[in-house]
Amino acid sequence: MSLTPAVPLDVDPLLDDPETRIMVCCGAGGVGKTTTAAALGLRAAERGRKVVVLTIDPARRLAQSMGIDSLDNTPRRVKDVDGPGELHAMMLDMKRTFDEIVEAHADAERSRAILENPFYQSLSAGFAGTQEYMAMEKLGQLRSREEWDLIVVDTPPSRSALDFLDAPKNLGSFLDGKFIRVLMAPAKVGGRAGMKFLNVGMSMMTGTLGKLLGGQFLRDVQTFVAAMDTMFGGFRTRADATYQLLQAPGTAFLVVAAPERDALREAAYFVERLAAEKMPLAGLVLNRVHGSGAAQLSAERALAAAENLDERRIVDQDAGKVGVQNSPETPSGSPEPEPAHSVDGTNSADGTDGTDTVDAHAQHLTTGLLRLHAERMQLLAREQRTRDRFTALHPEVAVTEVAALPGDVHDLAGLRDIGDRLAAGGTRPTGAA
Repeated sequence: MSLTPAVPLDVDPLLDDPETRIMVCCGAGGVGKTTTAAALGLRAAERGRKVVVLTIDPARRLAQSMGIDSLDNTPRRVKDVDGPGELHAMMLDMKRTFDEIVEAHADAERSRAILENPFYQSLSAGFAGTQEYMAMEKLGQLRSREEWDLIVVDTPPSRSALDFLDAPKNLGSFLDGKFIRVLMAPAKVGGRAGMKFLNVGMSMMTGTLGKLLGGQFLRDVQTFVAAMDTMFGGFRTRADATYQLLQAPGTAFLVVAAPERDALREAAYFVERLAAEKMPLAGLVLNRVHGSGAAQLSAERALAAAENLDERRIVDQDAGKVGVQNSPETPSGSPEPEPAHSVDGTNSADGTDGTDTVDAHAQHLTTGLLRLHAERMQLLAREQRTRDRFTALHPEVAVTEVAALPGDVHDLAGLRDIGDRLAAGGTRPTGAA
């Protein structure tokens, strides 16, 4: 069985093109984005480019596979790259990136007030969408330095791939929203007018929220808003600039998915969103595709052969042979005596030489293997139907396939192997894996 892509994705020309400056690996969580990003970065470096891989993966698998003790917000060079280029890797420190923004756009006194504010500390450490927004911020910082030939981004492990594109807008809307503006108004309006506004315009809201969240929380938010007032516009401006960067010709999106219904449905949504946002899609990486070395034997034929063997084993079971639990001479429930064996291994009771036992074990093993093969072929058929549905919806999307591996990738050799599979997956039949 072959899952040949309608449009093959040729990875190497994409990696070699000096015009390609940013590659974004995106997709639903758990589909192999981190491994894909690391493998692409390694392959590009070994083909001569200076690459940095930005991961947002809390499992830290990227550091382990690259032989680095730990990753942080600073790019670290990877050793033992087999080629003329350089590979660097880093892991997004969400809070540190937010702190850097504050420190870069506020004076020392205001920075300290913001960084020590309890509401800011909660916002920077775990507010919904902050991780995706900071990934975009860090991407913008890396690109502005003009230090790298290629930046490979492993997007956050979100429930939805669309979170990466939605986060800057959502966080910007929060910071520019009515709630924040209402809280900011008392700080902007001085004297009695301000107090009057606070007492009349916010009494109901602060009363309700105070009961739900606590008065101290609201005071922390108001202090944060007052300190951040001059920075709110900057969040929106930088989000817009990063969006334009993602729309630029030098950017290539790779959607990573497994050959499963939910993952490919998510991939289809993301492909449509990229098209709507006019962002350049390079193709789809179909990860963990299963194959078979005996694809010519269908599931139906394998099951039929297994059933034939089962029937023959039942028919062939005579008295005194393997599988007989109760003979006419052995009443049900009575223990059957152990047959005596001669020195040469024959059964002295019936004269058999033990080949019945060997044949029975061989038939049982063969039947099990046939049933396992039938299950594998049924899995391949499901994967093909799922992939075909995606292709029917988006025949223009180039696809490369990576065969499922028996274990996780733990080192550069494993990443190199994944890179080889990515490069070959647009033309190699899956059944050959």
